[in-house]
Amino acid sequence: MKFRTFPNTDLSVSEVGFGLWTISTGWWGDYSEDEAITLLHQARDASINFFDTADTYKNGYGEELLQKAFGKNPTDVIYATKFGYDIYSDGANERRGQNELPQRYNADFLRYACEQSLLRLGIDSIPIWQVHNAHFDAVENDDLWDTLETLKSEGKIRHAALAVGPANGWLAEGIAAMRHRDIVSLQIIHNILEQHPGSDFFPDARANDVGLMVRVPHSSGMLEGHYTENTVFADNDHRRHRPKSWLINGVKKIETWKFLTVGGNQTLGQAALKFILSESSVTTTLPNIYNVEQMNEFAAASDLPDLTEDDLRKIAELEAINFGVEEEPMKMKGDPMSSLEAWEEKLKVTS
Repeated sequence: MKFRTFPNTDLSVSEVGFGLWTISTGWWGDYSEDEAITLLHQARDASINFFDTADTYKNGYGEELLQKAFGKNPTDVIYATKFGYDIYSDGANERRGQNELPQRYNADFLRYACEQSLLRLGIDSIPIWQVHNAHFDAVENDDLWDTLETLKSEGKIRHAALAVGPANGWLAEGIAAMRHRDIVSLQIIHNILEQHPGSDFFPDARANDVGLMVRVPHSSGMLEGHYTENTVFADNDHRRHRPKSWLINGVKKIETWKFLTVGGNQTLGQAALKFILSESSVTTTLPNIYNVEQMNEFAAASDLPDLTEDDLRKIAELEAINFGVEEEPMKMKGDPMSSLEAWEEKLKVTS
């Protein structure tokens, strides 16, 4: 396993991390507590030392799993968790489902949410605390960022960060935070099949010394190469909510880049990770892990040879023609950068 360090920190993390979304939310199948903890132990045995979760994952269950797996204040693993959704008010569970919970950023709520995450994780300080699915109002909220600075000065958190959308906040939010807020990391969606707007973050990440965490690197499993047009997902699997066209078109697209597996030196899933790790601003990847065989496959990708310039050129050429598949392009509502432009104008006036 190779390791990369978040800029301006001492946090050296595995190139392949572990996102607890799959084993703690029920959206990727059901795992018993013992099964989840076993998989976490197996990840550490595979030299994965970085684990990402959120307080919203079953009201902190993802955080609790980490303490049960690794004990209090472990020294051989590094955590990132997220905050901002009000999971504590009466009726929060009833409002959840596929709906977005209300977000709260007042100082009392943030301090309470931080303390609860610390207790569930069993640690004295959160290495990376991320604003979860931040809307633009969170990025421009000075009180929120002042509170984060206070929590850093008290040692409750070490570093602040942002995790963006897509549906809940995306391009303008991420770029604004990298340019104008003290964050060490931005968590984004990016993969071979979904390169935009993820790749639009790269220039600002490089310019502002922000390390990217990339989730969904396999496009919800599509880039593992195991789906067919007839694949059926379980009722509680979030992929069941995607349109059928996503499955049909995705299967067609991945046929065009199997040149990466010629010779059997790497799997499709490994090539997908090496594509993301070819970007210098990426610090770690967060593949959706749901069994030990797949996890070992992904962990082994780190030590494989990098993709060649010719490989990257071919992928770019294929992406430019949508991998040979005709489909309606995704449209973003309104101007995704208008909020950032308006805020930066305001900052000029008040500076």
